[in-house]
Amino acid sequence: MLLYPKTEIFIFGLCYKLGSERHELNELKAAGLLAGSVETLSGIGYRCCFGLKGEETLLKLAADPLSRVLEHSPNPRALIFQHCHAQSAVLPWDPGDVDIASRNRYFQPALMQQLQVDHIPFFCSFASGCAGFISLLAAAGGFLSSSDGSHTACIMADSRPDGVTFDMERERILGSDHSSAFVVGRESGDYQLLGINYYSTTRTLVPLLEVVKRAVDMINDLARSLSVNLSEANVAIHYPNLFPETWKMVTRYLRITQLEPVMDEMAERAHCGGSDSVISLAKLHRRHEGRLHIVVNYGLGLHLAVCILKEKELAESRT
Repeated sequence: MLLYPKTEIFIFGLCYKLGSERHELNELKAAGLLAGSVETLSGIGYRCCFGLKGEETLLKLAADPLSRVLEHSPNPRALIFQHCHAQSAVLPWDPGDVDIASRNRYFQPALMQQLQVDHIPFFCSFASGCAGFISLLAAAGGFLSSSDGSHTACIMADSRPDGVTFDMERERILGSDHSSAFVVGRESGDYQLLGINYYSTTRTLVPLLEVVKRAVDMINDLARSLSVNLSEANVAIHYPNLFPETWKMVTRYLRITQLEPVMDEMAERAHCGGSDSVISLAKLHRRHEGRLHIVVNYGLGLHLAVCILKEKELAESRT
């Protein structure tokens, strides 16, 4: 558990971009890009997803949100990247090329060179899966050890690896290619970070009922540690676009009177990894000073993470 009630760490500049080609479920099935059935995915609530189109690459996709973030934060102390897929962290290479430099053409410096910010230190993680948003918050907080107005730019980017389907059959998750970015810093922004509660396990499978119980306990424990009374607060809770019945149970067991559960456009854009959190936070900023936002992340790894944010009125929401 990481607590920041008096540290004044803020999040702003939230922006994102999805792959430019929309795929309907029947189209994906016909193209052999679904592991599961159309009926199962549509029954959960999925209708379509987005993928890279033609000559579009993940590098080109990610250049858009990062360049927009750099407009808000032109001189970050560091850049922190996160990928759900390990394949996304390295550019494609020729298997016949034995030069180690060619095989390790990392995504991050290539993107930074493209945007001419390769003088900035960068770091990368992909082991947190779709819990990338909160893992980035935890990492970025470590770069803000002083009160000198420093800030860090955080970037997520993932696309479907070649030869892999858009969905996961056992987990019944449909995904989209995506990239998102935001800034974590000292200056007042859209949201103030109050605290993080993070759980990891090396198990390959966690029962969804355990996820429900852990999520409820982790949210309540974090609120108590922050001396936040959720029962008297106006709260929005942001869930990832997967396992909708699981999050409905979490909402019910939290027993918060003024609670707005958020699953943003699951039917329209499917699951976008850690970018789900960026998208819904960007859309739900209403300049409502003091409103609390609980963000829930669940990712392969396995990781379950929650954070509590306080909405700020002064900064404009940026989408």
